Amino acid sequence: MIAKYVPILNWGRRYSRDRFGRDLTAAVIVTIMLIPQSLAYALLAGLPPEVGLYASILPLLGYAIFGSSTSLAVGPVAVVSLMTAAAVGRIAAEGTADYASAAIVLALLSGGILALMGLFRLGFVANFLSHPVIAGFITASGLIIATSQLGGLLGIQTHGHAMPELVASIVEHLGQINLYTLAVGMASLAVLAWVRLDMKKRLSSWGVPSGIATFLVRAAPAVVVLAAIAASAVFDLGGKGVALVGQVPQGIPLLSIPNVSLDLITVLIGPAFIISIVGFVESISVAQTLAAKKRERIDPDQELVGLGAANIFSGLGSGYPVTGGFARSVVNHDAGAATPAAGIFTAIGIAVATLLLTPFLALLPKATLAATIVVAVLALVDFSILKKTFTYSKADFTAVATTLFVTLIFGVEMGISLGVAASILIFLYRTSKPHTAVVGRVPGTEHFRNVLRHDVETRPEIISLRVDESLYFANARFLEDVILEKVTANPDTRHVILVCPAVNTIDMSALESLEAINERLKDMGIVFHLTEVKGPVMDRLKRSDFFAHLTGQVFLSQHEAIDTLSKMRSDSRPDTPISTSS
Repeated sequence: MIAKYVPILNWGRRYSRDRFGRDLTAAVIVTIMLIPQSLAYALLAGLPPEVGLYASILPLLGYAIFGSSTSLAVGPVAVVSLMTAAAVGRIAAEGTADYASAAIVLALLSGGILALMGLFRLGFVANFLSHPVIAGFITASGLIIATSQLGGLLGIQTHGHAMPELVASIVEHLGQINLYTLAVGMASLAVLAWVRLDMKKRLSSWGVPSGIATFLVRAAPAVVVLAAIAASAVFDLGGKGVALVGQVPQGIPLLSIPNVSLDLITVLIGPAFIISIVGFVESISVAQTLAAKKRERIDPDQELVGLGAANIFSGLGSGYPVTGGFARSVVNHDAGAATPAAGIFTAIGIAVATLLLTPFLALLPKATLAATIVVAVLALVDFSILKKTFTYSKADFTAVATTLFVTLIFGVEMGISLGVAASILIFLYRTSKPHTAVVGRVPGTEHFRNVLRHDVETRPEIISLRVDESLYFANARFLEDVILEKVTANPDTRHVILVCPAVNTIDMSALESLEAINERLKDMGIVFHLTEVKGPVMDRLKRSDFFAHLTGQVFLSQHEAIDTLSKMRSDSRPDTPISTSS
């Protein structure tokens, strides 16, 4: 029973030397990739760079114990780092102890929310974030993040977490550009862009084996960081006004919990919930994609627990909110990770780097880390989603465009909140006016199709109306209006059949509407029938007194209904007992 909630007890029993070798190889590659990313994303979150390393140690252990994916690699990611900066920046000044403490509390709150959602099996909440909304949000966030790093590339101060503030601050300080910083930033940006876009193809053309070329590409960002440190030492870049990382504390922080006040929790609980949902959506998408390649199964609720544990461990280890990262998870998968133990080995690698390498990071130009972030996040920007949704669905386009615009102008929290609201409103609008069709029999068959799309047979005294949506409070009145409109337009009507193959549920409001339809049709001398009612819907209707007042019958199929009613006199009421459907 315990093993169900602690997956390490399952895969740990079957651990083998072969899996150890594969996990260790993957960990080495991910560690090399994760070190520069962790440093850069911590700066993006407004935190000292070593915090990024702290957030890449204990969270990996927490996820390895409770997570269900063999490939997912958790740690700091760009979007969550930006959201952390936006949330914490409202209550504390960047660089202060209160800022760092608030980021820790945010991680603990996020972890608690995720873990509780997993224990109560609330993973479905993430479904309220539609893919178009997520795409719009990620694209806008990528643009904001890239813009926020221009200050680091130019050697000027920038501030703000939305595009208007960022652009205004950049324009305001353009006259303060440091040319040495600009040179370092542009050189780092050019090399990193070449590494991402062309290096592997160039190595392959030189005859380098694919496996070695892949390793070199993934290790290249770390090499760029080392080269920047060397250049900083040789040319005394710090003395020329280039911003450096500065002294980084050596060692791993002791486990601790900051002072937490009720006021702080009240301010951060909303952002923590949003970060939790966004992080979970990003993580579960990656985990399920990679699991499909291995023919493995991901349990969304267990993933909530795993990510919750990762964030709680991050808070206890002086980190900040984390989630599963796409790029590092793909690298982890491609490198052959066999179990979550690869994350444990990665954590050990990061811990060793934190203990031994931090003295060298003091000379690292922040412009190089800014270039690392820009190259990473621009891969997230996808304007094609606007064209796709505009062509396919104007409603989805509205959701994407709204999310993208609001995120850019007002920031990430407002953007994602309005995106969720837009998704829900669009869903309610769509389902409040479900597709309905008068259907008739396709000649020579038992099939019934839309009279506007097919050449079908109908009878003037019978209206067969198919509704292609579940019936609930938002569309109940709409159905009443449609039926009455059809009946009023056809004075010969003696029977109305509601065809229900797509109706998966009928709530109380819809039941009351069906009762009202039945009574109104009865007053008009028209008999009301149902066909093709699904078993669960039928079971629920039987628990009411609806059938005691229904003027007509419930038929198993539309074919049976038409055959039965065609044999009756159009003005007679059928006295056949109500049949049941399955």
